[in-house]
Amino acid sequence: MHRNVIETIMGGVVLIIAVVFLVFAYSSSSSGTVNGYTVTAKFNNISGINRGSDVRLSGIKVGSVVDTTLNADDYTALVTLSITDSVKLPTDTVARVWSDGLLSANYLDLLPGADEKMLKDGERITVTQDPVNLLGLVTKVVSGGGLDKAGGGQAAPAPATPPQ
Repeated sequence: MHRNVIETIMGGVVLIIAVVFLVFAYSSSSSGTVNGYTVTAKFNNISGINRGSDVRLSGIKVGSVVDTTLNADDYTALVTLSITDSVKLPTDTVARVWSDGLLSANYLDLLPGADEKMLKDGERITVTQDPVNLLGLVTKVVSGGGLDKAGGGQAAPAPATPPQ
């Protein structure tokens, strides 16, 4: 009987340590939504972007994706972003779907423009760039097709979505 009590206490201690570790890991990570003003952006493709995905500026998390919806009229993806109030974005900011590497999650990367006028709550980022299809590029290189017709070895950037 004495042994069962010790095993139960040790199991409880292990569970408490695991919960403390999980709380610490979650609080120190950059996950979670950011409270601030909302802006929208329209993309042709948002592969890998979901509710809660990071929105980064210069590699620093400045917001999060609040909602993703499909526009039934033109079959584009409308993404709603929450940007922290301390970050003001020029109206000519570019939003692009980006990734740190082959195995990392996609996020929205913001490239601020030079306009003196700033986006306000509810306005739209008009210039967007869809994600690069890495699997398609790797398949093309492996099959001997190269990356571009000029032979320079550089992949052509994905076309930007025109202002709407």
